[in-house]
Amino acid sequence: MRHGKPLVAAVAAVLLAAVAGWYVLQSRQVPSRAQDVPTAFDEPGLYVVAESGVVSVPAAEPGGRRRAAGLRCDRFHADAGVGVCLAAAPGLVPTTEVTVMADDGTELDRAEVAGVPNRARVSGSGRMVAWTTFVVGDSYADGNFSTRTSILDLETGHLIVNMETIQLYLGGERHHAADVNYWGVTFTDDDNVFYATVATGGRTHLVRGDLDRWAAEDVRENVECPSLSPDGTRIAFKERTGDGARPWRLAVLDLGTGRETELPGTDGVDDQALWLDGDTLAYGSDGGVWAVAADGSAEPRLLAEDAASPSIVGGWGA
Repeated sequence: MRHGKPLVAAVAAVLLAAVAGWYVLQSRQVPSRAQDVPTAFDEPGLYVVAESGVVSVPAAEPGGRRRAAGLRCDRFHADAGVGVCLAAAPGLVPTTEVTVMADDGTELDRAEVAGVPNRARVSGSGRMVAWTTFVVGDSYADGNFSTRTSILDLETGHLIVNMETIQLYLGGERHHAADVNYWGVTFTDDDNVFYATVATGGRTHLVRGDLDRWAAEDVRENVECPSLSPDGTRIAFKERTGDGARPWRLAVLDLGTGRETELPGTDGVDDQALWLDGDTLAYGSDGGVWAVAADGSAEPRLLAEDAASPSIVGGWGA
C-alpha cells in the first residue's frame, strides 16, 4: 500500500457571498470526528453510506446483517486498501472534511475544502484519489452551480487543488471560458490517464485527461459522472434526457465502437455508478443502492435500503 505525504499546502475554503462567487484561501486544521467504533473497511463486502454512517454487508447477501465501519461520511469510496471519506463540516460556510485512510483505519491524509460533498473516487491501484464538491449550488439539474475537483497522488504527495487549471481541448481547439466545471473523475489502470465530465457553454462533455501532459480533450457530449469498467473498454455514465429536477438516466458507452446502451429503469438517477464486476453496476437512488445489468438486459434490483454511495471491497460476491 502506498502512504502519501500529508496535505500541508493551503487548501481552498470558499466564502460564498449572496451576490458573487468570490473566495479566499486559508489553511485550517480539520477537527477529528468522534467514531462510534474503530475505523476499518478491511472485510469483504458491499460498503454503503447509511444514516448511521458507513456500513458493510456481505456481498453475497446484500440484505444481510450490517457492520459499522466507524466512519461518518456523506460520500465514501474505497479500492485497493485505500478509502476516501467526504463529510460536510459544521459551520455557516459550506465546507467538506476530506479524509484519506488505509483499510485498517490509518489516516493517510486530511484536508478541509470548500463546498458540499459530491463525488469521490479511488483508483484501482489505491494510488490516486479524487473528490468533487459543490461550491455554488447543490444540484446539476438547473445548471446554476460551480464545482471544485481535486486529485491527490498518494505516492508523490502531489495535490491538484483545482482541476480547472488543466489545458482543455474541445473539438481539437484550446478552450478558455470562465464557466468551466469538472466533476466525476474515473482513473485508468495506469494511474495517469483519467476520464471526467466538463461542463461549459451549457453543454457537458466526456473528456480524456493525461496527468503527465496536464491536458484533457473531449470524447463525447452529454456525458456526466463517468465510471470506467474494470477492463477499461466501457464507461457507465448518466446522460441528460430532459428538464426538471432529475433529468437523467444511466447508459454505458463502448469506447471502441462508440455504441451506447441505455439502462432500463434508471430514469432520474443522479449518481456516479460503480462497477461491481464486468457485468453489473451499482448506484444510489430513491433512498437505496441498486444494481443493474451493464448490457441493459434486466431491470434494476434493490441491494440495500436506506443507503447511498456504494463501494465494493474484496470483489463482488466475495
